[in-house]
Amino acid sequence: MSMPMGSATPLPHRSVTNIKSPTGGGSGPSTPMRSLGSNFGSPSSLRAEEDLIVIEFGTRKLQVGFAGDSAPRGVIWFSPEQQRRVGDFRIWQTDYQNDWRKRSYGNQWGRDHELWQSDVRGLELGLVGDKIERALREAFTKYLLIDSRPRRLVCVLPSDLPIPMLSVTLDTLFNRFQPPTVALLSPPVALAVGAGIRSAFIIDLGWSETVVTSIYEYREVHTSRSIRGGRMLTEETHKFLAKHLAVAQGEPDCKSNENEHELSFEECEEIASRLVWCKPSRYTAAAQPDDGLATVQEQDESDIRGQPSAPSTAIPVPLKSAASPITLELSCDQLAEPCENTFFDLELLPSSFDDHELPLHMLVYRSLLQLPLDVRATCMSRIIFTGGCASVLGLRRRIFDEVSHLARERGWDPVQGKAVEQLRTNPLLKKRGTRQAGSGPTWVESQPGSGEEQDGVWHDAANTTPEVDPVEEQLRRGSDKRPRVYGEMRAVESLGAWSGASMISYLKAPSIATVDRDIWLQQGAAGASRPSDIDPKTQRQSLGAGGLIRGTASGGAWTLGVWGAA
Repeated sequence: MSMPMGSATPLPHRSVTNIKSPTGGGSGPSTPMRSLGSNFGSPSSLRAEEDLIVIEFGTRKLQVGFAGDSAPRGVIWFSPEQQRRVGDFRIWQTDYQNDWRKRSYGNQWGRDHELWQSDVRGLELGLVGDKIERALREAFTKYLLIDSRPRRLVCVLPSDLPIPMLSVTLDTLFNRFQPPTVALLSPPVALAVGAGIRSAFIIDLGWSETVVTSIYEYREVHTSRSIRGGRMLTEETHKFLAKHLAVAQGEPDCKSNENEHELSFEECEEIASRLVWCKPSRYTAAAQPDDGLATVQEQDESDIRGQPSAPSTAIPVPLKSAASPITLELSCDQLAEPCENTFFDLELLPSSFDDHELPLHMLVYRSLLQLPLDVRATCMSRIIFTGGCASVLGLRRRIFDEVSHLARERGWDPVQGKAVEQLRTNPLLKKRGTRQAGSGPTWVESQPGSGEEQDGVWHDAANTTPEVDPVEEQLRRGSDKRPRVYGEMRAVESLGAWSGASMISYLKAPSIATVDRDIWLQQGAAGASRPSDIDPKTQRQSLGAGGLIRGTASGGAWTLGVWGAA
C-alpha cells in the first residue's frame, strides 16, 4: 500500500525517535560527550599550550629547542647559503667557488657569516630581522616539527646587546610568530645554572670579542671585554697563510691593497678550527707541585749521543681557494703562531695595550683584581670557559697557567710599580711599617680617674668565645656541611647557556625580564622603565606560567632589565 505524496510522516526504519535503549537493569556502554572548548579534546592543543621554546642567539649561530631538554634540537649557522633566493642554482656552477671574491672585498670579508655586529652604525636592521625569521622558520619546520601556532618563547641574549638590535629581535618575534610573552635571560647567568653553581667567573671566548663576566649569587657584578676573539683569530690565520703562500710561489711579501684577501673565509676558518693550536705556558712546570723525582728510562748513552734530533713533522695544508691551488708544508710550531699573536702578544709590553685590546691573561687577572675580596675568593674557584674559541687546543690551559703565574708573582695588590717593589725587597723600609695585625692586642695602661676599670684585668672582646645560639645550631644541622673551595684557581665545566636556560624555564623560575606582546606592540622599547623606578611590592606574582602572564599583562610598569642600559 503506497503512502500519499502529501504525507510528511517518516518511515519507521528511518525515524531516530524509535531507537530505544535495551531493557535491563542498567544502561549500555556509551561514548562520553567531548566538549569542544576543553583542552583534553585534542592532544595537539594540550601540547601546544605546554610547549615553551628556548632560543639562544649568537653572532654566528642560533640554537633552538624545547624547555626541559638537555641539549638543543637544532643549530642553525648563518652563512651566504642561507640568503640564497628561490631559483638560485649558482651552487652547481663550475666556478662557484670563486664567488667569494666578488662579495668579500674590504671589511665585508666574512660578514655574510654573521647575524649582527656590535656597531650598529651603517647596519641594515631589516636584513637582521629577515635572517632571524628565516632561521627560526627553518628550525621550527626542520628540527622542532611544530606548526605556526603561537607559543611562549625564552630568548638567551647578550646583556650588552644594543637597544636597536634588541628592538629588531623582539619586533621580529612578536610580528612574525605572535608569541604571548618573550622572556629574556642572560648567557652568563644561564651558564652558571648549567654548571650547578650560584657564583662563577665566566670567560667567553666569542667570535667578535672576549667577554669576562663575574657572577655572584646569580647577579652580574663586573664585566670587561677585549677585541681578541674568533674573528681576529681567523684574520691572523689568513695573514699567516698568505705570507707562506707568497713564499711558496716566489712572490714578494707585500701588497698594494691591505684589504685584498687571497683565501676564502670558509677555508681560513676551517684551518683555524682544525689545525691552529696554542703552545703551553713556560710556567706550566712551576705551577704543578713536584711530588717526587720523575722516572727515567734506562738507555745506552752511546745511542743517545749518536742519535740526531728528530725534526718537526710537516703537515700538508691544501689551499683550494687560492688563485692557483697549492699545498703548503707547515710544521706544528708554525701553526701555533696565529693563536700566539691573537690572544697573547707577548712580544709587546703590557703598557702598549689599550683597555679594550688587552691580552687574555692580563684581562682575566685585572678582572679578578677589581673584584671585592669575598667575591674574588668565590669566583676564582669557579672559572668557566665557553665560546667557540674555547675549543682551540691548549688555549684554556695556557690562560689558566698565565693567570696563576701573575697571581703568584704580583699577588692581589692593585698597586704596582718600582716603589712597591722597593718596599717588598728593602728590609729597612719594612721596619718602618706599622704593627702587623696578627701580633695580638696591645696592653694599654689606664690612667687613674679616667673612669675605666682598675682591677688590672684586660678584657679582649675580639677573642671572647661567643655564646651558643640555639637557632643558629638548628640552621647548621640542615645545611650542607661539605667543604667549600675558596681562594684558589679552579676551572669547572658547564652544560652551556642553552641547557641552563632550558632548566630555568622548565622549573618555571621568573626570568630577568618578561615582555608581553600587547604592551610591546603599543609602547615598544621606549615604554620600558628603569629597574629602580619599579616598586617591588607591585611585582609580587606567582612562579607559575599563568602568574607570570597575569603579572606582565596587568598594564603596570615593566623593564628590560640589564638590556635597557645598553
